[in-house]
Amino acid sequence: MNPDYSLLESIEIWLNGQGMTGTGGHYLAIAVLAAGVILLSVIVNFIAKKILLAFVKFYVKRSSTTWDDALLKREVFQRLSHLAPAIVIYASAAMFPVAEEAIRKLAEIYMLLVAIMVFDAFLNSVLDIYNTYDISLKRPIKGYIQVIKIVTYIFAAIYLLATLINRSPFLLLSGLGAMTAVLMLIFKDLILGLVAGVQLTFNDLVRIGDWIEMPKYGADGDVIDISLNTVRVQNWDKTITSIPAYSLISDSFKNWRGMTEAGGRRIKRSINIDMTTIHFCDEDLLNRYRKIQYIAEYIEKKAEEIARYNEEKKIDTSSRVNGRKLTNVGTFRAYVAAYLRNHPAINQNLTFLIRQLKPTEHGLPIEIYVFTSDTAWANYEGIQADIFDHILAVIPEFDLRVYQAPAGSDIREALKTLDEVRAGR
Repeated sequence: MNPDYSLLESIEIWLNGQGMTGTGGHYLAIAVLAAGVILLSVIVNFIAKKILLAFVKFYVKRSSTTWDDALLKREVFQRLSHLAPAIVIYASAAMFPVAEEAIRKLAEIYMLLVAIMVFDAFLNSVLDIYNTYDISLKRPIKGYIQVIKIVTYIFAAIYLLATLINRSPFLLLSGLGAMTAVLMLIFKDLILGLVAGVQLTFNDLVRIGDWIEMPKYGADGDVIDISLNTVRVQNWDKTITSIPAYSLISDSFKNWRGMTEAGGRRIKRSINIDMTTIHFCDEDLLNRYRKIQYIAEYIEKKAEEIARYNEEKKIDTSSRVNGRKLTNVGTFRAYVAAYLRNHPAINQNLTFLIRQLKPTEHGLPIEIYVFTSDTAWANYEGIQADIFDHILAVIPEFDLRVYQAPAGSDIREALKTLDEVRAGR
């Protein structure tokens, strides 16, 4: 081959020697050269995908690090291998003087698209690696990754357009200044989502795994994903609710994370006592109460305290209304407090109240306000049910009755009794 000739000219001269002359020989030389370039691209692509990529996979699977596994899972290396044939075509563009510029542009566009795909996969792998650390629950970065992707796509689109129209990309970028207002209107939700994402992250308002309630959007469950524009919540009925990220900043919502971190879940429930069953305790009743282990000591101390007070004040105890006396409802409250103080599932370090509320037409409410040490929903409900099963069953032991509105059976029983009385007359 004569070094003074290009490869295309050398092939054309060789074909002329074989009898291929004129325009036919010229086009045949181009076809032969193109076929050679395509064959070389196929060979390079085969080497990159079947040999080099196989070696990379072999090495990654046997390495002790985890970051390269994420790169392999997100197909970073696979997408990178697509550059090999494109580089060959780009480098061979000079062999085709007439179509050199077009070939280079097409190769550049293809390589840019591949580079975008590689960068996208790389960002996904970075997110996967970051999510393996505990800090990802407190500081999710998925929204920021999405912002980086969007900015990358915008600049890549500008560069592609500049390449196609043969203009400088900086010229197109300078024209974006006049379109700022339009872009802000178009990407309003994106901008609001970005701002909300920053506030949610740095103010630590929501984490993945938090239980949140937002009735406006029908959300009541665990946060499973925090992205640029939305926060996804898996409700307790296993449905998925998507909440605009900005709504978590502009509207109110309830986050139950504090309950979990405090180590207690609140029980706040009342039992209405029939007020007609409330009375003072006589000695026989006190002797019964002394057999109840939880309040035996309380009865002794309280009885001594009351007797001493009445004696010091010279109270005439012949009338039941004079002086101080124990009541069955007060003793019942003391029993409930002692029972819950000894309950293994009650957190004794948090608020602990057994109190009376304002009497109503439905009786005297005795409210239990305590916290369980187990915050899991199912366990909490079981603990609460066991506690009130016991309390409801023990109420008659204190000569008390739970208030209950008359049912149809109560009315029928009363009418039956009335009929019997009339019949007896």
